This record gives sequence, C-alpha cells and structure tokens, in this order.
Amino acid sequence: MPTETRTVSPGPGPRTVVTAGGKILAAPDDWELLPPGDAALTRRVKAGGPSWTVYEKRGRRKFSRGVWASAQRIAAIREELTAERATDSYQKRKKADSKRRARQQDEYVEEFRAAVVAFLDFAASHGDLVEQLADAVTRHATPVGSGTVARTKRISIDQRAAASVIAWMRHQTTSYDQMRIARVRGERRDVRRQLAEQSDRLLAAYRRGDPVDSETCPLQQALRGGGYTDAAAS
Repeated sequence: MPTETRTVSPGPGPRTVVTAGGKILAAPDDWELLPPGDAALTRRVKAGGPSWTVYEKRGRRKFSRGVWASAQRIAAIREELTAERATDSYQKRKKADSKRRARQQDEYVEEFRAAVVAFLDFAASHGDLVEQLADAVTRHATPVGSGTVARTKRISIDQRAAASVIAWMRHQTTSYDQMRIARVRGERRDVRRQLAEQSDRLLAAYRRGDPVDSETCPLQQALRGGGYTDAAAS
C-alpha cells in the first residue's frame, strides 16, 4: 500500500521518495511534507497514522528531511499543539525543562573537561598549558547539537575526551584542513591515523615534561590563535 508507514530517502522529484528497495513512490495528493524542527509535532503526526519519514544519507551520517503525512492530520495536530502551548501549565513545564537541560549541560561540560584534563595528564611544568587546552577542546566539543564525538553516548566519557582532543589537534595543529585527500576507500582514515600518531607524539612530550619551544610548537601556536603553519611542523 502506498500509504503504509515507511522510512525513505528523497526521490528525484519534488513529491517523490525512494524506498529501501529502490522503488520510487509519489506522495498521495492529500499529503504534505512536514519539515523537521518541531519534535513534538513530528512525534504526534507519526503516531497518528501512516507516514513516510525521509532521511538523506551523507557519508556516515543521516539527516532528517521531514515527514510526509496527511495534510489534514498535520494541520489538526498543529492546532492542538498551539492551544496546549498557550496554557500556563505548558509554559511552566517548558521553563522547568529548560532549566533542567541547562543544569545537565553545565554538569556534563564540567565532567567532560575533567576527563580531558585526565587524558592530557601533562607534567606539572606544563600545568598552565593543560588548562588552556582543556578549555579550548571543551568549548569546541560540548555545545548541544554540535555533532562532535563529545555528544555521543556510544562510548565512555574517557574515550570521548581522548577522541575530542585528537580531533581538535587534527584541525588546529596539522595541515589536515588544507590537504587534498584522494577519494580512495580508506585513504582519509589512514591520513587521520597518521595525524593522530603525530598528535600523540606531541602530547607525550608534554606528559614527560620535555622542554618545548613555544615559538615553533604547533599546539602553543594554535592556543595563541595562530593556527597551523608549515614552519611549526618543520
């Protein structure tokens, strides 16, 4: 049946989708595409009857492109939600939820930063630098919706911290963003592995307490806002 609930990808035309089996379907005339952005509306529309949830895959990531469903159902549920959201009880609950999320975010940022400091484990002689680096990585990695590895729940916070440091260093202390990497399977992964080894060697020097030339060290240059230069790597 064309109106059974499905997960699909965008089709070749404005009102078409492609099923998992590769079949092209046209949306029924009385359906419309509900754009992503209102999670409560989307949940209720999907729960209220047949719908097509549209995802577009780019690389390893999937992006929501909305939900096709009955236009009449979407309009009715949107009207219900608008009325609910105008009530005092909803506004109070929304404010309480916002405060709770903000508190949870603050707690996570603090926990994540501590995990970054523990991963870095710099010698006491580099104590100031470890604080600067932890701040920089945390600011980049922890914002809600950033899509960074720090936001995933699939690995432990210690693993997230380690991966976030290496990712930050890849972009800030190496030439990665300027590289032209061949579109060969596994090539980008190999480049990232090599750059991670380079970053690990730099971090190891700070963990041992080795003296480091602040003028040529790519890490210190990045923290000063200078970014990567070829001279820093030479």
